[in-house]
Amino acid sequence: MSQVEIRLPKMGESVTEATITNWIKSVGDTIEIDEPLVEVATDKVDNELPSEVSGTVVKIFFEVDEVAQVGDVIALISTNGEVTVDTKEDVKEVAKVAESVDKTVNDAIAAVNVSEDLDKNGPSGKFYSPLVRSIAEKEGIAMNELESINGTGQSGRVTKKDIFDFIENRGNTPTAVKEVAKPANAPAPKAAAPAPKPMNVPVMEGDEIIEMDRMRKLISEHMVRSKHTSPHVTSFVEADVTEIWNWRNKIKNDFKAREGENFTFTPVFIEAIAKAIKDFPKINISVDGDRIIQRKDINIGMAAALPSGNLIVPVIKQADRMNLFGLAKKVNELANKARENKLSADDIQGGTYTMTNVGTFGNVMGTPIINQPQVAIMAVGAIRKVPAVIETPDGDFIGIRYKMFLSHSYDHRVVDGALGGMFVRRVADYLEQFDPNTKL
Repeated sequence: MSQVEIRLPKMGESVTEATITNWIKSVGDTIEIDEPLVEVATDKVDNELPSEVSGTVVKIFFEVDEVAQVGDVIALISTNGEVTVDTKEDVKEVAKVAESVDKTVNDAIAAVNVSEDLDKNGPSGKFYSPLVRSIAEKEGIAMNELESINGTGQSGRVTKKDIFDFIENRGNTPTAVKEVAKPANAPAPKAAAPAPKPMNVPVMEGDEIIEMDRMRKLISEHMVRSKHTSPHVTSFVEADVTEIWNWRNKIKNDFKAREGENFTFTPVFIEAIAKAIKDFPKINISVDGDRIIQRKDINIGMAAALPSGNLIVPVIKQADRMNLFGLAKKVNELANKARENKLSADDIQGGTYTMTNVGTFGNVMGTPIINQPQVAIMAVGAIRKVPAVIETPDGDFIGIRYKMFLSHSYDHRVVDGALGGMFVRRVADYLEQFDPNTKL
């Protein structure tokens, strides 16, 4: 029988695993090439994975809610239609192995008394995923043991394979280390700082308990990790966008009639940011340990709302190579896909800088959190009609202008105040110098 292994594909940079959320096809079902086989969820986006071949589903290796690593075989498909069922001997052998594993796990748990709740960030600052912490708790692995594991994931993160390898070799390592004699006058060692415990939040009468959905949990972890990783600094600039406001009012109806979609301010903002990045390429970087990675492409992410109310950041690739019309079409395409939950993994990966529009919610400014592994993010505030001093050759006078605040948060490890401040000022300059005769 000819069988094809269906493996979990790579679905973007830094994505190493995915959760199986729904099998669209079951064992015995026929499937055509490119027909959806399974739905998976990553910390970036939910996806349907299509079949690479036509045939019959022979075997499924992961149940719903189980986590698979990139490259894992998740299913077998027979290309000649034959389906074989596991023999009784196979079932007995699997049961025997499962029983042995259960005994090993129970012995390990009984041997170690772990009373502490494992925190997502260890004393060293190393991040541990919910999956790794869950395995550690089940296997009775204390935080000090978890910290001793050399992770092979991104930035030294401990993966599922790392912790399973540790468990497998755990019995071969000494359980106690002989204490080295110390001089009588040696100072007592300092006690290790205990891992911070989650705050015990009291529930009062009438309160409603709402479980976070999967994406909200991932966003929460991503935000906390970003604040833990990057010392955030924010600079603010006010920009006069009267010319842009008047120009958009002049062209928006023709654009709508011609293209069947709205022209928003977002492509204008992205164009100005892309120009400023070309002027200040040190904003377009990432940090990898002690190394700075200078990005070649300018890929600008734009925060967009999902139907669930959560935010996601689709990316406009090589934004500096697009004209204003091309940016407008791409912005609308990605915004529509976000609203319809149709963003692909490619749509949200590869960003090198991010813009978020807090003005959409009526906010005049904000202090956005950096979208790791980037080093900066800009929030654009609401455009307001305000009185302003207007300078002319004949003197100054008060007039009505359209203005907005730009908030630029940046990673102070690698972006100093001068660079961060000059960058946001340059974006404002490009907005204020907008040509009102621009054609689309």
